[in-house]
Amino acid sequence: MYWRYLLVTVEIFGITLLNYWFTPTYYSFDVLYCLPIIQTAQVNSLLSRRNTDSFMVDFFGVLSAVTWSAGEAMITWPDFPLMALAMNIFTRSITLAVLGRILAKLWRDRTYARKDVLTDLSNRLVLYEQLRIEQSRSQRSGLPYSLMFIDIDKLKVLNDTKGHDIGDDALQLLADILRENSRSVDTICRFGGDEFVLLFPETDEKGCSALCSRITHVTKRKFEKHGWPISVSIGYTTEIGFNRNVDELLRAADQKMYQLKQSKNLAPQATPVTQGVLDFKR
Repeated sequence: MYWRYLLVTVEIFGITLLNYWFTPTYYSFDVLYCLPIIQTAQVNSLLSRRNTDSFMVDFFGVLSAVTWSAGEAMITWPDFPLMALAMNIFTRSITLAVLGRILAKLWRDRTYARKDVLTDLSNRLVLYEQLRIEQSRSQRSGLPYSLMFIDIDKLKVLNDTKGHDIGDDALQLLADILRENSRSVDTICRFGGDEFVLLFPETDEKGCSALCSRITHVTKRKFEKHGWPISVSIGYTTEIGFNRNVDELLRAADQKMYQLKQSKNLAPQATPVTQGVLDFKR
């Protein structure tokens, strides 16, 4: 992303040269200073999870104000009053920084209205939309679709023993694993807390079972590599069309997942992670 910041910097100086050196005196391109602020706000909204990026809008607001005011002063220097130069820099810095923060918030709200902030996966809203679309498509084509539920076992233990930052790392690692083991047409959703839901279009029971096994194997290996005392429980259902509506489908799968998790808590040695694949189909 830093190359974008470099381009914004070049753009600011380019606007200053255009505004005060390459055009006649009576023409003004001051409004163009809003462009680098808009671009910085967009980048900032995409990198909102990194604390260092929260200051970039302010930085480029001040940089734009300084170059803008300096270019203006150089036209009549040394007759341009220093007090006016300082005041212009101050007021323009405040204006551009506030503009950038407002735009960054609007972009961030727009982006993460449909995404999970921590994992950058889709949220429930997207899942519900895509599931309805897939049910309609399946009803017309007669092809099955599969819905997979994944729950992280003992995540609270990991949070309590190693801290919530490590717990967040575990959630992000699982999100990466799910991306690597899914297709572009699949929908990956952080359903809430330590629960994830995946929607696989045109995927039958056999194909979904193979995906469950692969995800279980990869997560087990990577969690053990980090020394994390956690595992995953996976369940899935395969349907065609509108045999159940969205709420019924999710409610039934959620209940089955809860039953699986309870059975692990009651008999942890009798239910290994590799047996956490259930067929919820009625």
